[in-house]
Amino acid sequence: MTVLRSLVLFALAALAEIGGAWLVWQGWREQRGLWWIAAGVVALGCYGFVATFQPDANFGRILAAYGGVFVAGSLGWAMVVDGFRPDRWDLAGAALCLLGVAVIMYAPRGTPA
Repeated sequence: MTVLRSLVLFALAALAEIGGAWLVWQGWREQRGLWWIAAGVVALGCYGFVATFQPDANFGRILAAYGGVFVAGSLGWAMVVDGFRPDRWDLAGAALCLLGVAVIMYAPRGTPA
């Protein structure tokens, strides 16, 4: 159950951060206005809080693992929202990142000395 909770939290964090950054991008680069930017800032703030609910207490580990989730999530977002079609190298890189997430977060650890 702890792994499932952690995976759900990573997915929520990805939605908040990637969605927030996308909203800021749309507001500024695509000139959709300050409301889009403001919504993006709120979403990015939510991302910061979601990470605090991870079962692991090590900030560095959580943030490092989230980096891999962000890579894969960004490609997924681009596919769904922007119609981007990743090539095999994009997919291979994302798979490697997710493998890194699994090792960082879920590998068995001994008792610290």
